[in-house]
Amino acid sequence: LKQVFNKDKTFRPKRKFEPGTQRFELHKRAQASLHSGLDLKAAVQLPRGEDQNDWVAVHVVDFFNRINLIYGTICEFCTERTCPVMSGGPKYEYRWQDDVKYKKPTALPAPQYMNLLMDWIELQINNEDIFPTNVGKCKEE
Repeated sequence: LKQVFNKDKTFRPKRKFEPGTQRFELHKRAQASLHSGLDLKAAVQLPRGEDQNDWVAVHVVDFFNRINLIYGTICEFCTERTCPVMSGGPKYEYRWQDDVKYKKPTALPAPQYMNLLMDWIELQINNEDIFPTNVGKCKEE
């Protein structure tokens, strides 16, 4: 169990919202609607009077946390030997390109691809220009 919570492994600590903030309240509202058995369309509908960017940010972080938790439970079974290709079934192979180390789409074993992907997503979530922590301050495109 200790290796599952090691930051150098695939599992990452859950991103949290600061209690007492508006995003924390939006997160609680989102969780309540998802657990109440409502249809998904109603669960993700923007609450009246809330900023759309803040609502989307809350759901992106929640989705990242859920995917991270799911992957953390299966990563020990998907090794470079057992999962030599990152694929979406027999018809699709995913290749990594980051324009830094991997300048061209590169075939990688699934665990390596997933580690790079989760690191990249975490960088995006922690980027204040994309996901500012001050509510209502999302950068306009």
